[in-house]
Amino acid sequence: MKITEKIKQPIAFEMDIFEQKFRLAMSSKVALLNRITHYIVNRKGKQMRPMFVFLVAKMVSKGEVKDRTYRGASVIELIHTATLVHDDVVDESNYRRGFFSVNALWKNKIAVLIGDFLLSKGLLLSIDNNDFDLLKIISVAVREMSEGELLQIEKARKLDITEAIYYEIIRQKTATLIAACCSLGAASVKPESTDVETMRRFGELIGMAFQIKDDLFDYGSTAIGKPVGIDIKEQKMTLPLIYVLNTCTKKEKKWLINSIKNHNKDKKRVNEVIDFVKANGGLDYAVAKMKAFQAEALQILENYPDSEYKEALELMVNYVIERKK
Repeated sequence: MKITEKIKQPIAFEMDIFEQKFRLAMSSKVALLNRITHYIVNRKGKQMRPMFVFLVAKMVSKGEVKDRTYRGASVIELIHTATLVHDDVVDESNYRRGFFSVNALWKNKIAVLIGDFLLSKGLLLSIDNNDFDLLKIISVAVREMSEGELLQIEKARKLDITEAIYYEIIRQKTATLIAACCSLGAASVKPESTDVETMRRFGELIGMAFQIKDDLFDYGSTAIGKPVGIDIKEQKMTLPLIYVLNTCTKKEKKWLINSIKNHNKDKKRVNEVIDFVKANGGLDYAVAKMKAFQAEALQILENYPDSEYKEALELMVNYVIERKK
C-alpha cells in the first residue's frame, strides 16, 4: 500500500464526504466558471491539507468530526487552490501537476478571476456559517503567505538573505498554510482549547521541514516536479546555498554571488554552483535542520494518547521528509 493511502485510511470515510462537499462549495451559476473548476477538481493533488484537518480533528477529540470540520477542510482547499492558480500566473507557468495550468488554457485574466472567485467562496463558506474563529485562522494564513512571497522577491533582488530571514520566508510562504490546517482541525472540534495553538505549532514545524525538503530537490533527485537548479536560475536563496555563502572564503562568496546574479542562465555555471554547495556541506546542513524540525513535530505528538489518527500523523511527518518528489 502506498504511504499516502496508509495515511488516508483512518479518514477515508470523511475524505469521501469531503470530496462531495468540496465540489458543491466550488459550484457557480456561470457555465464557464463551472467548466474551469471542474477541470481543476479533476486534476487535484494528494489533498494533504484536508487530510491534516481531519486527522488532527479526530486525534484531539478521540475520533470526532463535525460539520465545521468539513467546512474548514473545504475552505483550506479552496484558498490553497486559489493561491496555486494565482501562483501559476505570477510564475508564468504553463503546467501544474503535469497538466496545463488554468492560465495556459484560459489566459491570465480568467485565471486571476478564478483565483479571486475561489478565495471569495472560501471566505463566504465561513461567514455564512458563523465560523468566525476558523475564518480568522485562514485569513491570517493568507496574509502571511502574501507577505512571505513579497519578502522573498525583495530579498532575491539584493541577495542579502540570512538564515533567520530564510526561515521567516518559508514559515510565511509554506508553513503557515499547513499550520492553519492543523490549527483549524483542532478548532473545528475543540474551539478555544490549548490544542488549537499546539496543533498550529505542529503544522508549522511540518511546513518548515516540507519546504527545506523541496529546496533540497533543487540539488538533484529523480522524479521531481521541477528541473534541477531552477531556484538558482530564479535567484532564490535557499538553505544549502545560504549556509555555504556564510561559511566559504570571501573570494568564493564573490564568485557565488556573481554566478547567481549574472550567470544564472548559464547551465554549466549553475551546475558548478550546485557542485560547490554539495562539496561544502550545504546539503548536509539543510538535511540536519530539516530533521530537527521533524523531531520537534514528532515530540508534540507524543503528548497525545495513541490512536490510528496519531499514527497516521506520525507517518505524514515522516513522509514529508522522505518523499521522492
